[in-house]
Amino acid sequence: MTALEEPREEPRREQLLNAADRVVGREGPGASMNAIAAEAGITKPILYRHFGDRSGLFQALTERHTSGLLAAVRTALDEPLERRERVEHVLDTYLAGIESRPQVYQLLTHPEPGDPHGVGNALAPALRQIAEEITRAVTAQVDLGPDGPLLSEAWGRGITGMVLAAGDWWLEQRPCPRARMVQALADLLWGRLAAAAPLPAAPLPGGTSASPPEIPAPPADGA
Repeated sequence: MTALEEPREEPRREQLLNAADRVVGREGPGASMNAIAAEAGITKPILYRHFGDRSGLFQALTERHTSGLLAAVRTALDEPLERRERVEHVLDTYLAGIESRPQVYQLLTHPEPGDPHGVGNALAPALRQIAEEITRAVTAQVDLGPDGPLLSEAWGRGITGMVLAAGDWWLEQRPCPRARMVQALADLLWGRLAAAAPLPAAPLPGGTSASPPEIPAPPADGA
C-alpha cells in the first residue's frame, strides 16, 4: 500500500483509530495528526475526511476507550463473587484498565491548554455511568434499610469519585503495586459494606439467586 492509498484490509475508521492509539501510546496526548497519518500509512487529509479535525479524531479515540472501560467495570460488578471479592475485583478492573494505557488515560482526564471542554473531559460520561452501575449493584445486592435508595445513590457517586481521584494519584506517583492499592481502597470501602446484610435472593448473572448466609444458632443454656 502506498502512502496515498486509503487502508482497505479492515474498516478504515477502525484502522485509523488503531494507528492513533499506537501513536498516543508512544507520544502521549500531544500526538500530532502528521504522526498519526504516517503511522496509518495515509495522508493527513484522509484523517480529516474521516474525523473532521484533530479534536474529532481524539473524541472518537476516547469514546472507544471509555466504552471498553465501562464494559469491563460492568462485567466485574456482575461477577458472582463474595462481596469483599467483588469489591476488590471491581477496583482491580478499573486500575488495570487505566494502568494498561496510561497515555490514553491522560488524554481522557486532563484537558489540553486552551481546550478546557474538549476530549480531556471525555471520561466524565463514562464515570456517570459507572456510578449508576455501582448504585444498581448496591441496590440489588445490599440491604441498607429504609435509607437504602439514598445511600445507594450516594455510595455509587462517592465510590466513583474516590476511585477516580485515588487512581489518578496512583497512576502518576506509582507509590505501590496495583494489588496493594486495591487492598487499600477496599479496606476503606469495606467497613459499612461488611456491616450491611445481603438482600434475600439477590439476583446474580444467569438468573440464579444468592442465598443469604446462614446465621449459627446461639448455644443452648448450660452449653
